Amino acid sequence: MTQRERKREGGIRNPAMVGYKSSSITIHGHTHSTLSCLTGDSLKIPSFLGASLQTRLWWALGFWVGGFDACWGWPALAYQGRMLPTAVVVESGRPGKDGEPSAGPVYGNSLTKDAFAPTEPGMSTSWEVFSTAAKKYPNNRMLGWREFVNGKAGHYLWKTYKEVYEEVLQVGSALRQLGAQPGCRVGIYGANCPQWIVAMEACNGYSLICVPLYDTLGSGAVDYVIDHAEVDFVFVQDKKVGGILSPNSIISFTTLTNDQKDEAASRGLASYSWKELLQMGRDHPHEPLPPRPLDICTFVYTSGTSGNPKGVILTHENQAMYVRGVDLFLEQFEDKMTEDDVYLSFLPLAHILDRMIEEYFLHKGASIGYYQGDINALRDDLMELKPTLLAGVPRVYERIHEGILKALDDLRPLRRKIFNFLYQRKLSWMRSGYTHKTASPLADFLAFRKVKARLGGRIRLIISGGAPLSTEIEEFLRVTSCAFFVQGYGLTETCGLSSICLPDMMSMVGAVGIPSAYSELRLVEVPEMGYDPMANPSRGEVCVRGKTVFSGYYKDADLTKEAMKDGWFHTGDIGEMSPDGVLKIIDRKKNIFKLSQGEYIASEYLEKMYGFSPIVEDIWVYGDSFRSMLVAVVVPHEENTRKWAESHGHVGSILELCSLHQLHDHILHELKSIAEKQKLRGFEYIRGVVLDPLLFDIERDLVTPTMKKRRSQMLKHYQGEIDALYKSLEGVKSSNGLR
Repeated sequence: MTQRERKREGGIRNPAMVGYKSSSITIHGHTHSTLSCLTGDSLKIPSFLGASLQTRLWWALGFWVGGFDACWGWPALAYQGRMLPTAVVVESGRPGKDGEPSAGPVYGNSLTKDAFAPTEPGMSTSWEVFSTAAKKYPNNRMLGWREFVNGKAGHYLWKTYKEVYEEVLQVGSALRQLGAQPGCRVGIYGANCPQWIVAMEACNGYSLICVPLYDTLGSGAVDYVIDHAEVDFVFVQDKKVGGILSPNSIISFTTLTNDQKDEAASRGLASYSWKELLQMGRDHPHEPLPPRPLDICTFVYTSGTSGNPKGVILTHENQAMYVRGVDLFLEQFEDKMTEDDVYLSFLPLAHILDRMIEEYFLHKGASIGYYQGDINALRDDLMELKPTLLAGVPRVYERIHEGILKALDDLRPLRRKIFNFLYQRKLSWMRSGYTHKTASPLADFLAFRKVKARLGGRIRLIISGGAPLSTEIEEFLRVTSCAFFVQGYGLTETCGLSSICLPDMMSMVGAVGIPSAYSELRLVEVPEMGYDPMANPSRGEVCVRGKTVFSGYYKDADLTKEAMKDGWFHTGDIGEMSPDGVLKIIDRKKNIFKLSQGEYIASEYLEKMYGFSPIVEDIWVYGDSFRSMLVAVVVPHEENTRKWAESHGHVGSILELCSLHQLHDHILHELKSIAEKQKLRGFEYIRGVVLDPLLFDIERDLVTPTMKKRRSQMLKHYQGEIDALYKSLEGVKSSNGLR
């Protein structure tokens, strides 16, 4: 059966017209802080909007009545008739029996509903993916970086695929000369840079196991991973050399000082600069030792929200299938990734999202430019590199959104109204099924091209992953970025994306899409939380199986057995599945606890709800089974807190403001308003707060490198304040009662 016939048989229809629900958005109704490094401090509507009011009203009237066609007569093409991927049921659901939980239908992708597509010939391992690209695109720019001159970042410098391939052979040869055998573990510790990728590909080419280390894990966790994975060699950023204690040899990304060499020698470690290693490889060349598809490619240690990091085992087949699946998916759309695309890499390369995007870019012969190492200078990197693809976690897009709203607040009222008007019209057309390109070219030209310019001017695709992004921000960026904006869902254990939204499908806003071309999804009952995939709506724990699912946790058979059941990886995330197979993440199985009266609390869900308040920058919800009420630690939104203080006659630093009883009362009132608006149950109301002027940060071990809360560490850090707060609340309750 041909692909076209299979898609026809699958009953493909336009997802944009399914499950549409009307909603509205206020763009400038709230004040948010700005992140000038990403968005700048101004956003200007083109100067010709200063034309006569009559002219502006004429344009607006034409646009309102007939969209772009009525204004300039250009065609606007919708998705109608397009053959797009959809979710299809490949196995029926089953009710629970004999103590077994119920399980919902198994959903696959219409592109691979009969069987997962095999890898392309000669592309069955990570090494074959890269080496094929190096031969096919030898003169293409591959890896770019910025050199500093007098403390200032210069233009991007580039190495071609041919140059990088030669360095990979030299590094691999040097490792072999130093005694590395197939299966040897090689750590990589440092910020994103070309040497990181060269070291990784050397591991791939010589059948070594790559062990990435988070640049933000901290020395304790890094030492744990090096010991746990039995790492023999570590490639390391020069400034981190002193923190490496236990491997046989360390190799600097750049140079080594005499003091650093002496320090390494005093610990019994051999040390080499990058230049020395390359020379060793040139002097002692060794042929590559290509891996087989089922050989281990990498141990990726997840940061985890409690305990020590877990070593996720991924094979070469896992990564090669990811590349094939993304290719198959993108082939269905008119905007494909090509050798002309450019990616700005700033998420940690040890994070599965960034690493797999880079794997795919290498497959396409495209270019990867690394940020200069300072997130506050990211806008400068964007303007210099002018990438076509941007990938980030929700916090990145939240700050971009805040910056744009701040810039809108600085516009004159008339221009702000025009922007809002154009936004609502384009949003309306996109909800009707038009693409971001055809919904309103006029609105793009008059207003939204300025937003795109803040991202470098050439962005075609924006990806959000790592955690759920708010519906408001996703919708806003889909409209204003003049680019495809998609959310996806996946974990380290699934080698990246397990589901993906379709570009421009506004019905998928707030969801994480349909199964990827190499994954199947189903929901499994979680009775203690009241989630049943056979009910309506269908809700339960998200489970994944497919060609990219991991082999297990290194040295942890018990944890592997707990996570993998009958070929399904149990993610611990709670999802809701629409009848069309579109997945939405709504909760986290492990982030639940009971109050003293037996009520289950989904803390992550409540944090998302309470986070909608403009006065809240971040919040951690806490309760335990010996008490009947919830409390929270709140990080106040600094700018909005200062505005509240000014309006109430208070002055002082944010630390001083956080000590005011009036601010505590105001925030509790705001949280109560949110609870009422979201129709939360009485036991889900926050009864007391601790205010912290500092963001939850990695330095205090309160969050992971992907900004997920480490709840056990938070309790340890705030234990004193929490105990005092409960004591105070219980005193009030005993004397007055609580409503």
